[in-house]
Amino acid sequence: MQDAERRTSIPRRVVSGLQQPLPPLTAPAPPGQPTRAARHASVRDRAGRRLYAIDGIRLLAALMVAVHHYAGTNRVDQPGNRIWDRPVSDIMPTVFRFASYGWIGVEIFFVISGFVICMSCWGRTPRQFFVSRVIRLYPAYWFAIAFTTTVLMLLPGVWDRLRMRDVLLNITMLQSGSGVMNVDGVYWTLWSELRFYLLFLVVVWSGLTYRKVVVFCCVWGAAAMLAPISKLPLLELVANPKGAWYFIAGLALYLMHRFGQDLLLWGILAMAWLMGQRELGIRIDEVEHVSGWRGSVAIFTVFLLVMVAIALGATDRIRWRWLVTAGALTYPLYLMHYAAGTTVINRLRDTMDARLLIVSVIAGFMLLSWLVHRFVERPAARLLKRGLDTSFARLRNASA
Repeated sequence: MQDAERRTSIPRRVVSGLQQPLPPLTAPAPPGQPTRAARHASVRDRAGRRLYAIDGIRLLAALMVAVHHYAGTNRVDQPGNRIWDRPVSDIMPTVFRFASYGWIGVEIFFVISGFVICMSCWGRTPRQFFVSRVIRLYPAYWFAIAFTTTVLMLLPGVWDRLRMRDVLLNITMLQSGSGVMNVDGVYWTLWSELRFYLLFLVVVWSGLTYRKVVVFCCVWGAAAMLAPISKLPLLELVANPKGAWYFIAGLALYLMHRFGQDLLLWGILAMAWLMGQRELGIRIDEVEHVSGWRGSVAIFTVFLLVMVAIALGATDRIRWRWLVTAGALTYPLYLMHYAAGTTVINRLRDTMDARLLIVSVIAGFMLLSWLVHRFVERPAARLLKRGLDTSFARLRNASA
């Protein structure tokens, strides 16, 4: 009993024959400032909350992309184009000027994806990660393939419809790996997402920790830098140099959110910005041709600063429930808006003001996206989850 009391008693020192308590190992925090333990507890508490602001940014990014496809691409600004029949900059020059930068919404998606994937699979097993990705990605995607194929079949003349065997291969979401065209051009981003998931699955399998995610960011970043000059197609396929640094930025931002900021994470984020601004310039030169590098980098920089604010808790007071619904609309809206939406514009372009037409088409697709989320995604996700859980349980029992 005396030994136990001696072990749990407060350390003391002897001064002038009197026992006095030893000072604490760390100095107390100044008055009015939280202690380090309190700060760490606050960060841990913040890591478990839903970030409503991200839902809002996701919808904003999807709307940016939709407006860009309808009124800001190089395609729609050509004389005699199939969508408007004349340059959109002649029809609505101000809208075109702003819409020409909407493609940056895709890069915003990639950053958010890195953040959200790291957040959603922390503490999960590889099986749980796999199931969560399947039930999240495939139900709305399958509906979008059927919907877009039907629209292009009923309203021909704007986009060429794929052969049925290529449409069927699109169902796998692996068509890009087989050199087959997408049913809708926007599906190209899913190929980047899938490669990110497969890479990150390795980290999930080993058990997510701060150190492992940091090492993953550094190794992936190095591979992405070396891939273009390596002349190794496999390395370029795996490293995904055109999208890697956006996902890495998202991962670093989530680590800031979960563990707090430090110089290493700021360094990774700065490197992602430096590499990202170069990729923005390359995309402008090779694909977009309609926007400027300075404006694109400014938009991307503002977005990253907003994400830093979210990661560090500046938007924690934003808890508007409607933002959850807004975030749920993002994925179906992105998948369905392009080919079908531009086909609808082609048919209705002479019936109303062009700006009103764009707003009406986007509003219609947002309503359709809500219906898909409510009556397709949610029921199908439940069925898929139940079936996959049963399959993995059988696999586990068979192995035993």
